[in-house]
Amino acid sequence: MKIAQVAPLHESVPPLLYGGTERVVSYLTEELVRQGHDVTLYASGDSVTSAELRPVCSKALRLHTGPMACPLAQHMLMVEKVAREAHQFDVVHFHIDFLPFSQIRSNRIPAVTTMHGRLDMPDLFPLFREFNDMSLVSISDAQREPMPWANWIGTVHHGLPANLYTATETPGKYLAFLGRVSPEKGLGRAIEIARRVGMPLRVAAKIDLADKEYFETEIKELLNDPLVEFIGEIDDDAKGEFLGNAAALLFPIDWPEPFGMVMIEAMACGTPVIAYDRGSVTEVLEDGITGFLVNDVEAAVEAVRRIPSLSRNRCREVFERRFSAQRMCQDYLQLYERVAEEKEQAA
Repeated sequence: MKIAQVAPLHESVPPLLYGGTERVVSYLTEELVRQGHDVTLYASGDSVTSAELRPVCSKALRLHTGPMACPLAQHMLMVEKVAREAHQFDVVHFHIDFLPFSQIRSNRIPAVTTMHGRLDMPDLFPLFREFNDMSLVSISDAQREPMPWANWIGTVHHGLPANLYTATETPGKYLAFLGRVSPEKGLGRAIEIARRVGMPLRVAAKIDLADKEYFETEIKELLNDPLVEFIGEIDDDAKGEFLGNAAALLFPIDWPEPFGMVMIEAMACGTPVIAYDRGSVTEVLEDGITGFLVNDVEAAVEAVRRIPSLSRNRCREVFERRFSAQRMCQDYLQLYERVAEEKEQAA
């Protein structure tokens, strides 16, 4: 098939450090190319891909911060460019939320749109009711719950290349936290859990400008605890060692997580996950097999003590069976073929 992938411009594809959506787009694009498909990637010019790259801006927009930055303008320019060139493809796969909806409808583009973020915002509801002809893909069934009436054509869980990380059979002596420093990600709770069990906590996390005040007022002082080591953002190379050498990943979120990429990254390293039961977590984590589902700090503390009962090899086996990039690619190809066939029948 001739397939276009349209990525957000905030980060390169793949991102140098943090960036979940752009990372998924990269894994999917490379697997599609590996399987012999003709793929074009619309992304920032500093992206690296084996597909044909059609850059919209020279660098990831995150590198262009400042009072004159306007990310929306760049994304609208990309949507216009893709719309003009959409006739070249069997299907166009958008990863930029609702921005292309008008162009998809007006130009009758055979398109699939994966929603990567949270959908429990009432302002979105009238928009999605208006564009009820869009072919939408969720990244978990839980993500759909605020809008079950939308035109969902499938759920595709994220996947990683099987060779990206190597499982570590021997558990480490520290707990890990990986993600963003924000109220919904629960770093404060992770620190409390580590304190209660007396284990070191290593924190590899990004601090967005929007979360700077939260970090300064709620988190910064907690990092003075001798059990806590703050590392900052890390890349994929460092991530494998960071997760693989941990006893467990702490994922004490307090929001309707659409997927939770870090959970499958930990599983790929053979590392179990202790996660709060929110959003998609029950779809990703198998309680008592790849980790433990909890609802409060007390339960999380008890779960840490039960880590030795879990098999790290089994964590890796579940990852390979359920969360590989190859499986993700096959799931999307089924949806692409369906959308392309519907376009042909309507012609």
